[in-house]
Amino acid sequence: MRGIDALGLWLGALRGHGSRSAMLLLAIGIGVLAVILLTGLGEGARSYVLSEFALLGRNTLIILPGRNETSGGMPPITGMAPRDLTVQDAQAIGRLPHVWRVAPLQVGQAQVSVDNRSREALIVGSTREFFAIRQLEVAHGQPLPALDPGQADAVCVIGARLRRELFGARPALGEWLRAGDRRFRVIGILAERGESLGMDFAELLIIPVASAQALFDREGLLRVFVEVRGPAFLAISRQQILATLKARHEGKEDVTLISQDSMLVAFNDILATLTLAVSGIAAISLLVAGILIMNVTWISVSQRTAEIGLLKAIGATAGQVRLLFLGEALLLALVGALGGLLLGEGALWLGREALHVGFYAPWWARLSGLALALFCALLFAWLPASRAAAMAPVVALRPAGGTR
Repeated sequence: MRGIDALGLWLGALRGHGSRSAMLLLAIGIGVLAVILLTGLGEGARSYVLSEFALLGRNTLIILPGRNETSGGMPPITGMAPRDLTVQDAQAIGRLPHVWRVAPLQVGQAQVSVDNRSREALIVGSTREFFAIRQLEVAHGQPLPALDPGQADAVCVIGARLRRELFGARPALGEWLRAGDRRFRVIGILAERGESLGMDFAELLIIPVASAQALFDREGLLRVFVEVRGPAFLAISRQQILATLKARHEGKEDVTLISQDSMLVAFNDILATLTLAVSGIAAISLLVAGILIMNVTWISVSQRTAEIGLLKAIGATAGQVRLLFLGEALLLALVGALGGLLLGEGALWLGREALHVGFYAPWWARLSGLALALFCALLFAWLPASRAAAMAPVVALRPAGGTR
């Protein structure tokens, strides 16, 4: 039997049982589609989170009030702590030898209005260094002036969307707006950027940190951003910052200090594990498709005993008969897997275009999906194919209900 003959028999058998073949193609295609989609979504989430943290820079440390006593737990990001971080703490950190920039952060919600236009907005109190650390660009005007952190000033920088909602088509630079019970003059408008680490910069209002403390009547800071002079100074700066704050807080180490690198490693490990987990869940659907292949192949063997007997009577070997059934299963698996792969890549492309997030299935997911589909087809079709190969031609050709 030539290879072209075997291919003709495979295609003929698949065409002769069109509905059965379509069912198997659908099952295998859905399994591969699930693998591609879930791994692509996991990788997209992973790349998005890592790119967001990368915006902080590789030399950035974040100080949070409150001590995380449980290893492996999340840091106290809410700012609830026995002792507050203060502007004076930030100034003391800024005097350390290897510290380049320090940006204290105070955050709150308040009503912002211009004339008869009003809306709720997120207000961030910080310093000029906040723009450099968070890599914020000002499209028009200028960032906050270089003030002492304890000095208040009635100036603000607003996000692009907030500017449109409050001022409409008229110019905003130099105009006054009201935030809470205070008035601020607009000196800058942020460039379009979108959300980053939970902040939508297009709807942000940035004011000096002392002004924010007065506006919210709150002295404690949410966190402090610290940028050191280089990666080589991260370790020593961490020790110096903790020692400085411990001395200022009556000998108690009551802050949590995290670095951008540690966050990247932690989130990378977590998201990589989740991606593998969802890939395993998706692979289960391929195993289910393999069981379906086995059941359908058993039915096919029982329905084609006359064909098996005729093939053996004209000289087909047991290996050739086995190959016919295995080839049908492998061909179905290959076509279904390729179809699922194409559909998955198409869905990820639509996700990239619509959400502008890097949804890409890794190469190992594509290869694993194809390989697993073929392996399941070969594994689950082997037993019924071997049963067909073991049939004696006289028994296979015997009419139903006949005698020996």
